[in-house]
Amino acid sequence: MAKAKTKAGLSGPGKVPVSVLVNGLTRKAELEPCITLLDALREHWGLTGAKRVCDRATCGACTVLVNGARVYACGLLAIDVQGDEITTVESLDQGGALDPVQEAFVAADALQCGFCTCGFVVSATAFLAENPDPTPAQIRKGMCGNLCRCGTYVGVQEAVSAAAKALSKAARPPARRAGGKR
Repeated sequence: MAKAKTKAGLSGPGKVPVSVLVNGLTRKAELEPCITLLDALREHWGLTGAKRVCDRATCGACTVLVNGARVYACGLLAIDVQGDEITTVESLDQGGALDPVQEAFVAADALQCGFCTCGFVVSATAFLAENPDPTPAQIRKGMCGNLCRCGTYVGVQEAVSAAAKALSKAARPPARRAGGKR
């Protein structure tokens, strides 16, 4: 049987050591080279925010960030993201509090069954990092890689718009008072 060639070199058949930086922590496991990033996250490292829905890299429910870029975790092998920085929805909370994107999704009621929500939140986080002041048309286009079977697209658009405003306000320095003091 031929060995699979990966970014990490020749590997397999059989389990191989895999070490991945996820949410700032090094995660290690002995994995078959064919294990996807989604399976490693969910089954080996207990990070269940990314969901398996289509398992064909088309719906976005498994969206995570790899080096800041949105990717479908079901379409990548865990062995191929060694050395990359993986960010999942679990890392977005701020000391037990929701981050502005998560807060906006709750406030806009941008979820129904909630199954796709984590993928939308991660995708919106990356989208807003790329485009901090989006128009409604840019939001629709920027979020088109995520599908919602319940049809919460209007709520998603409202949430992304509200999150952009909240993030902009948080990043703005305090106004100066008369006399030049802050």
